Amino acid sequence: MTVEGEQRRLAELHDYQLLDTPPQEELEAVVRVAAAIAGVPTATLNLIDDRRQWQLTTVGFPGQDCDREDAMCAVHLKAGRFVHVPDARLDPDYWANPWVTGVLGSIVFYASAPLITPNGAVLGTLCVFDAEPRELTAEQISRLEDLAGIIVAFFERRRHARLTAELAAETEARQQWTETVLDTVDVAVIAVDPGYQVTMFNRAAHDLHDPEEIALYEPDGETPVPADRVPLAVALRGEGPVTGRELAIRWPGHEPRRVRANARALESGDGAVLGAVVAVQDVTAEWSRHRLIEQARERLAAANADLRRSNADLTNFAGAVSHDLVAPLAAVGGYLDLLADDVDESARGWVEAAARTVGRMRELIEALLDHSRAGSAPVRRVPVPLSDLVGQVVLDLRAEIEAAGARVSVPGRLPVLCCDPGLVRQLLRSLIANALKGRPSRIEVRAEGDAVSISDDGDASPAGDRDQVRGIGLSSCVRIVDRHGGAIRTTENTDGGTTVVFTLPEPVDD
Repeated sequence: MTVEGEQRRLAELHDYQLLDTPPQEELEAVVRVAAAIAGVPTATLNLIDDRRQWQLTTVGFPGQDCDREDAMCAVHLKAGRFVHVPDARLDPDYWANPWVTGVLGSIVFYASAPLITPNGAVLGTLCVFDAEPRELTAEQISRLEDLAGIIVAFFERRRHARLTAELAAETEARQQWTETVLDTVDVAVIAVDPGYQVTMFNRAAHDLHDPEEIALYEPDGETPVPADRVPLAVALRGEGPVTGRELAIRWPGHEPRRVRANARALESGDGAVLGAVVAVQDVTAEWSRHRLIEQARERLAAANADLRRSNADLTNFAGAVSHDLVAPLAAVGGYLDLLADDVDESARGWVEAAARTVGRMRELIEALLDHSRAGSAPVRRVPVPLSDLVGQVVLDLRAEIEAAGARVSVPGRLPVLCCDPGLVRQLLRSLIANALKGRPSRIEVRAEGDAVSISDDGDASPAGDRDQVRGIGLSSCVRIVDRHGGAIRTTENTDGGTTVVFTLPEPVDD
């Protein structure tokens, strides 16, 4: 026998779990019958592992274990055949064995039938022996071999009973584990047999509804679900699986619940339908949150619509008011120009002061109108060269620039911006016009990345205004930059003047 074959034999021997177990009455009876058939006073049932021979039960002597190398039954164990030795003292395989020489026993006659499993493994022997020479007939040998087969059949029956008990215990443990898990989850699980009788109903299912009083409705909570369209029934007919079925549950004494059901048939290996199972999740809270969100969205949409109408009305109002205010101021300015020609030198200063006040008033009205447009006009981004916008603004403010004795320059290259041209032109115009108020000698427009800076060397802003933009004109600038998703800040230059930096980042596509 090969090493691998011996390992398989030992594995099967240990699988029967016979070693070191108390003798069974049935086995004792078989061994007694074996002794009677052989006509000897002593017999034993031996099991042989890798180290020893263990006598499971004996007749006619107390029995004892011994090392495998001393066992007579181990001599021809690998052959797996019946051994018949009329006088062991004369047999070259046994004459020096301690069971023959008197060390362990004084056996003369010896015979053994191998215990061979259905897989061909030899577990041990059914052994008969005597202290006198003896010879068995063919009939006796055949009967002893039959008894060895009966013993192996008893081993098999015992092993099958043990495995069945272990399987039953494992199945029960798995069933208990499954039931524990199902009772732990917050999803209602219901199973039915082919006759639509409930076979399993977990804790969450009990908490959710009573199967005897439940009524299923469509999501509207008013339309009953027909019996043949209930998810379990659909799955049981083999029309499933049913996934994500929205339902409403109503039953006496409870608030209606909104649920989502998934159902499928339970099938055997050959495709036979054994029943169906449904998992029902209570989504009432989720559905309520969804409804609240939808209602909030509807309210927000209505508020946005009102805001757009309000902004449009405000823009129209600002335009109308500006027009109505500018016209009288223009008339006042004209009269002051005429009056300046007809008054004496002492009064001319008062007239000029009044004219300057009218001019500032007109600037204020225009700033108010720009502020309104900056906050309400839609932002329409298109690629536009920044140098074109700067050129247009310089052309618009040429008179103011010349009057201030300033020069607007662009030392470097300006990028192409993705922006609303009208709003950014208004932004640049406001920033350059504001810089002119400080009577600068130069104004520089630069760009680095997505940051654009407008720097002047005029009178710097007060220290308290360095980190914020003040005035209606600059407030409009903030609104324009914000609506482009950018940022704006002001800093005082170390050599005098102020720098305003704004960013207009590229739009991000959703």
